Amino acid sequence: MKLTRTFLGATATLALTAGVAWADPALIYDLGGKFDRSFNEAAFGGAQRWADETGGEYRDIEMQSEAQREQAIRRFAEAGYNPVVMTGFSMATPLETVAADYPDTNFVIIDGVVDLPNVRSVVFTEHEGSYLVGMMAAMASETGTVSFVGGMDIPLIRRFACGYAQGVVAANPEANVIVNYTGTTPAAWNDPVRGGEITSSQISQGSDVVFAAAGGTGVGVLQTAADAGILSIGVDSNQNHLHPGQVLTSMVKRVDNAVYEAFTAGEDLETGLVVMDLAAGGVGYALDDNNAELVTADMQEALDAASAAIASGETVVHDYMSDNTCPVSVE
Repeated sequence: MKLTRTFLGATATLALTAGVAWADPALIYDLGGKFDRSFNEAAFGGAQRWADETGGEYRDIEMQSEAQREQAIRRFAEAGYNPVVMTGFSMATPLETVAADYPDTNFVIIDGVVDLPNVRSVVFTEHEGSYLVGMMAAMASETGTVSFVGGMDIPLIRRFACGYAQGVVAANPEANVIVNYTGTTPAAWNDPVRGGEITSSQISQGSDVVFAAAGGTGVGVLQTAADAGILSIGVDSNQNHLHPGQVLTSMVKRVDNAVYEAFTAGEDLETGLVVMDLAAGGVGYALDDNNAELVTADMQEALDAASAAIASGETVVHDYMSDNTCPVSVE
């Protein structure tokens, strides 16, 4: 049985056809679309890298609604795909249900945790990478006010905001940090118009550097910042190229590596909790030809020192998700 990629409608099911071998891997994208230029697209990049290097085949799917989460996981498992990889914390609940029904199939959830013997849960220390780009924002700002646009208002995104704010005040204790979220439903990941509106409001309050951690919504944030002549900071994928010379950096989260490693392991995948932190190269900041002129020698020196201190444990960035508090205001 082979699962062909199809785009699910509200009541559609995944199409199955004959002819593909058992144990091809599969990838399920979170809401927001495969080509969101951020989180989902990073996952796609890892899958494509595996396919290009190995000549292997995989199947993927973009969901159109919340109701399709469990259906997508179950259909891939039924068709024999292994491992079945999925992105986004919202996949955790349906995965708990499905994984128990398919004990011989390995599953991978990125940005969520499911404690079952056939599940690998991959999480990142987003607060550490966000701390670094917060330092960059503070050092680049001319107004002393920087901002953050989050997607869905959930603890994971507040972790980004908190880490960012800590980095800002570490570099400039007098700086002001404006924090806003796009919404409280999954639609917040794919609303670039709303992202632009929030950014315009922040600019009116004096922000001259804005960090977007909002999936596809962030494209609108970066565009509005570029149009207004202020700096922006991308997320997950390296988004420096979207507006060369105006994206200060991107807080890179190596979702691509998580997918690539899972596909490479195949049926031999080791399950359990995997933490991709700064020391392991799981998070960091992007430096390339598109932003090289924006990153000064002093900024680079400060970031190198901070990175080393975090990696060694000398500097501990508070994790919002550990206690739902932040030492710096993120309201």
